Amino acid sequence: MGLFSRKKAETNPRRCGGSRTPETATQAGTAAGPAGIKVLGGGCAKCHALEDAVRTALSELGMDTAVDLVTDFTQIAAYGVMTTPALVVDGKVVSCGRALKKEEAKTLIQKARA
Repeated sequence: MGLFSRKKAETNPRRCGGSRTPETATQAGTAAGPAGIKVLGGGCAKCHALEDAVRTALSELGMDTAVDLVTDFTQIAAYGVMTTPALVVDGKVVSCGRALKKEEAKTLIQKARA
Protein backbone atom coordinates (compact mmCIF):
# COMPACT_ATOMS: atom_id res chain seq x y z
CA MET A 1 0.00 0.00 0.00
CA GLY A 2 1.61 3.21 -1.15
CA LEU A 3 -0.49 5.75 0.72
CA PHE A 4 1.95 6.45 3.51
CA SER A 5 5.23 5.75 1.80
CA ARG A 6 7.74 8.51 1.26
CA LYS A 7 8.00 10.17 -2.09
CA LYS A 8 11.04 9.37 -4.14
CA ALA A 9 13.41 12.31 -4.42
CA GLU A 10 13.73 13.79 -7.87
CA THR A 11 17.18 13.90 -9.36
CA ASN A 12 16.83 17.51 -10.45
CA PRO A 13 13.67 19.32 -9.31
CA ARG A 14 14.43 22.54 -11.27
CA ARG A 15 14.89 20.72 -14.54
CA CYS A 16 13.14 22.27 -17.53
CA GLY A 17 11.91 18.98 -18.86
CA GLY A 18 12.87 15.42 -19.28
CA SER A 19 10.05 13.91 -21.24
CA ARG A 20 11.68 14.67 -24.55
CA THR A 21 11.82 11.66 -26.83
CA PRO A 22 13.02 11.35 -30.42
CA GLU A 23 9.37 11.45 -31.54
CA THR A 24 8.66 14.72 -29.73
CA ALA A 25 11.95 16.18 -30.93
CA THR A 26 10.94 15.42 -34.49
CA GLN A 27 7.58 17.08 -33.91
CA ALA A 28 9.36 20.17 -32.61
CA GLY A 29 11.68 20.21 -35.61
CA THR A 30 14.83 19.72 -33.56
CA ALA A 31 15.86 16.17 -34.40
CA ALA A 32 18.80 17.17 -36.59
CA GLY A 33 20.06 19.79 -34.10
CA PRO A 34 19.42 22.93 -36.13
CA ALA A 35 21.53 25.97 -35.45
CA GLY A 36 19.43 28.76 -34.11
CA ILE A 37 17.94 30.36 -31.06
CA LYS A 38 14.31 30.08 -30.04
CA VAL A 39 12.33 31.76 -27.32
CA LEU A 40 9.43 29.60 -26.19
CA GLY A 41 6.40 31.27 -24.67
CA GLY A 42 2.80 32.28 -25.02
CA GLY A 43 3.48 35.84 -26.11
CA CYS A 44 3.35 37.48 -22.69
CA ALA A 45 5.47 40.41 -21.53
CA LYS A 46 8.11 38.11 -20.01
CA CYS A 47 8.51 36.24 -23.28
CA HIS A 48 9.02 39.47 -25.19
CA ALA A 49 11.47 40.71 -22.52
CA LEU A 50 13.50 37.49 -22.93
CA GLU A 51 13.44 37.88 -26.71
CA ASP A 52 14.71 41.48 -26.44
CA ALA A 53 17.45 40.44 -24.00
CA VAL A 54 18.58 37.64 -26.33
CA ARG A 55 18.65 39.93 -29.36
CA THR A 56 20.72 42.50 -27.45
CA ALA A 57 23.09 39.80 -26.18
CA LEU A 58 23.58 38.44 -29.70
CA SER A 59 24.36 41.87 -31.09
CA GLU A 60 26.94 42.46 -28.34
CA LEU A 61 28.50 39.07 -29.04
CA GLY A 62 28.66 39.89 -32.75
CA MET A 63 26.58 36.86 -33.72
CA ASP A 64 24.19 37.16 -36.64
CA THR A 65 21.67 34.52 -35.62
CA ALA A 66 17.93 34.64 -36.11
CA VAL A 67 15.79 34.54 -32.98
CA ASP A 68 12.43 32.81 -33.36
CA LEU A 69 9.52 33.25 -30.96
CA VAL A 70 7.58 29.99 -30.68
CA THR A 71 4.07 30.44 -29.29
CA ASP A 72 2.53 27.11 -30.31
CA PHE A 73 2.07 25.13 -27.10
CA THR A 74 2.37 21.75 -28.84
CA GLN A 75 5.85 22.72 -30.05
CA ILE A 76 6.73 24.08 -26.61
CA ALA A 77 5.59 20.85 -24.96
CA ALA A 78 7.62 18.85 -27.48
CA TYR A 79 10.76 20.43 -26.02
CA GLY A 80 9.73 19.16 -22.59
CA VAL A 81 9.27 22.69 -21.25
CA MET A 82 6.59 23.06 -18.59
CA THR A 83 7.16 26.70 -17.62
CA THR A 84 7.69 29.61 -19.96
CA PRO A 85 9.50 31.66 -21.07
CA ALA A 86 12.25 29.30 -22.13
CA LEU A 87 15.41 29.71 -24.18
CA VAL A 88 16.55 27.08 -26.70
CA VAL A 89 20.04 27.32 -28.22
CA ASP A 90 20.86 24.97 -31.10
CA GLY A 91 18.06 22.55 -30.15
CA LYS A 92 18.93 22.38 -26.44
CA VAL A 93 16.83 23.98 -23.68
CA VAL A 94 19.22 26.12 -21.62
CA SER A 95 16.76 28.09 -19.48
CA CYS A 96 13.11 27.98 -18.56
CA GLY A 97 10.67 29.62 -16.22
CA ARG A 98 12.10 33.14 -16.08
CA ALA A 99 13.02 36.10 -18.20
CA LEU A 100 16.79 36.37 -18.32
CA LYS A 101 18.75 39.58 -18.19
CA LYS A 102 21.08 40.44 -21.06
CA GLU A 103 24.23 39.30 -19.23
CA GLU A 104 22.66 35.98 -18.22
CA ALA A 105 21.52 35.34 -21.77
CA LYS A 106 25.01 36.17 -23.05
CA THR A 107 26.59 33.67 -20.66
CA LEU A 108 24.17 30.88 -21.56
CA ILE A 109 24.57 31.44 -25.30
CA GLN A 110 28.37 31.40 -25.01
CA LYS A 111 28.30 28.17 -22.96
CA ALA A 112 25.92 26.47 -25.37
CA ARG A 113 27.95 27.48 -28.43
CA ALA A 114 31.36 26.63 -26.93
